[in-house]
Amino acid sequence: MLDNRKIADFIVGKRKEAGMTQAEVAERLQVSFQAVSKWENGTLPNVEMLVELARLLHVTVDEILAGQEKSGENFSYRKAGVDISYTDAMKKEMAVYLKTEDARVLNGFGPFASLYDIHFPEIPEPVLVLKAEEPGSKQKLAMEYGYGESVCHDMINHLVNDIAVMGARPLAVLDTIVCGNAEKETIKSFVRGISEACKENECVLVGGETSIQPQVVEKGVYILTSSIAGILSKRDIIDGSAVKEGDAVLAVASNGLHTNGYSLVRMLMDRMPQMKLDKVAGETFIEQIMKVHTPYYKVIKNISDKVHGMAHITGGGIEGNLCRIIPDGLCAEIDLTKIRVLPVFSYIQKMGNIEEEEMLATFNCGVGLAIVVSQEKKEAVMESVRKCYDCYEVGRIVPGQKRVAFGGRLQIV
Repeated sequence: MLDNRKIADFIVGKRKEAGMTQAEVAERLQVSFQAVSKWENGTLPNVEMLVELARLLHVTVDEILAGQEKSGENFSYRKAGVDISYTDAMKKEMAVYLKTEDARVLNGFGPFASLYDIHFPEIPEPVLVLKAEEPGSKQKLAMEYGYGESVCHDMINHLVNDIAVMGARPLAVLDTIVCGNAEKETIKSFVRGISEACKENECVLVGGETSIQPQVVEKGVYILTSSIAGILSKRDIIDGSAVKEGDAVLAVASNGLHTNGYSLVRMLMDRMPQMKLDKVAGETFIEQIMKVHTPYYKVIKNISDKVHGMAHITGGGIEGNLCRIIPDGLCAEIDLTKIRVLPVFSYIQKMGNIEEEEMLATFNCGVGLAIVVSQEKKEAVMESVRKCYDCYEVGRIVPGQKRVAFGGRLQIV
């Protein structure tokens, strides 16, 4: 005879052992909170739900009905924290976000790898441009404050910007999600966000990997990464080799931190928790720092044939990124007084009493993209960029051994 009280106690114990609340069990099994409460008070689930509950709790149906785990060494992948049947069902639900009308994607969800047709007769001497990226510690804040899907756009925008500044057209993206336990709705929101961000950047999510690592990553922790393939003609590579003395250096505005400097920001927030609710330019600090990384591809593709070099300003700031495209013997002379510093950076500098040198090395300070262009084409490029983002001149190329040199001081108020 079944001992309903023993079964109920067993269910409660296994739920707590899995680190789940009754509400989380209800959400995972798509039943009411009241149903879970009844199970834990002696009412047995129906047969179909009993199977699902066993999978969720990493036990067998027999063990639930016995009210105890089997004695002896009875190991399984499920008991180790990975439920294959659950993850397979989750992957099927994610497949909808990988559907595409792009004829270059030759296979859909399911094969061992993705196939992409790279026949581009209109591109002479085609070169693949490859890049991997992750959203850094911004993703930790994203999970804490409900920006999980948003940070996927950060990751893809950053990724595309990095290859676009070299003149590449983005083609296909692969993502990887590493987690301690797979929560279906969370995973789906990530894949949805990545897929939508790809479409906005005129490329496609063709596949990826969801890796459940309960012995490596804590439950509730997610680590996102992605990689991209882009293409361009060898003769159209933008690498700064065309930069010459007299060229102008233009700044294209960022909308905030983008995806860099968050380790420092999190340290400040740990020491001054009130920061997250402080108002900065009419928004809370959290709202300011969680703005999505600006996507520049749609403006870059319209000016790439007019510029001598472009730098995506990420970790390392203006100097650490602009130096990558300045040839030997030349120097990008930047007038810091012309940089339009965003209020969020002024706030961070004030709260942390951060030196100007540190601000410049850690943050973009309001410049998300730097463009080097001839004086003759400067106005045309600025006019084109201004259709989407603020763009203005901040410096020029001069002879020198230091690739980037600053003059003046940031106008932090």
